[in-house]
Amino acid sequence: MSLYFPTNADSAHHAIFAGVNITTCVCEKMMLSYVELEPHSVVAEHSHPHEQVGILLEGKAIFTIGGEEKLLTKGDMWRIPGNVKHRVVALEDPVKALDVFTPIREDYR
Repeated sequence: MSLYFPTNADSAHHAIFAGVNITTCVCEKMMLSYVELEPHSVVAEHSHPHEQVGILLEGKAIFTIGGEEKLLTKGDMWRIPGNVKHRVVALEDPVKALDVFTPIREDYR
């Protein structure tokens, strides 16, 4: 295992909701999460103390953050302060996204 170039096998993999899978890479103080959502899958409303920023790489999804709803497409970004409720609904195509968390989410390590 390389200290600087983790492979897919070196990374953690989690199914966090039905049809929602993540692969994570961690450093000392932040975490990168590659997210794949199947069509029509849902990240149920939740919150966590971690700050989160992300970018949509592929597909379309409806994001609800702090009660504000928006349709996001490729290249759109989001920011979620700690403890703010949020939800994601994938539309008719698969969705791929990157999220960065700080501090590290130990439940996704």
